[in-house]
Amino acid sequence: MSTFKLGAKSLKELEGVHADLVAVVKRAIELTVQDFAVHDGLRTLEEQRRLVAQGASQTLDSRHVTGHAVDLVPYINGKLRWEWDPIYKIADAVRVAAREKNIPIRWGGAWDVAFTEVDDSPEDLVADYTARRRQAGKKAFIDGPHYELPKAKYP
Repeated sequence: MSTFKLGAKSLKELEGVHADLVAVVKRAIELTVQDFAVHDGLRTLEEQRRLVAQGASQTLDSRHVTGHAVDLVPYINGKLRWEWDPIYKIADAVRVAAREKNIPIRWGGAWDVAFTEVDDSPEDLVADYTARRRQAGKKAFIDGPHYELPKAKYP
């Protein structure tokens, strides 16, 4: 059990996010070995347009706009850091939390895999996803901090 807690800014970012995803995030912070912050929860369409224009997002049809996605970023030495080793640790905690709550999660590290239904390490999932995309002649858009509720169950 970790000693980490979500701060006021993280809790504010969770406002408007689907209750199932909030439950997973709140359980993940209790389980994680890596502190994290909720960097983004619910976004306006205008915010999403800006992120697409900047290349930080690929679509205007983001699950953030409907409250079905969050970005969980490692918090290290008082700063948000986009580093893979801590991102993988957060992914482990999110997967355990989601499984405990029986809530399916789609992860931005491997978009084409049902994250909560596989046991491969997050590192292997990213490597395999990247290889599949490359083999298909496509670029891999990897967003390690991103977690979302799948549209099939959460339209």
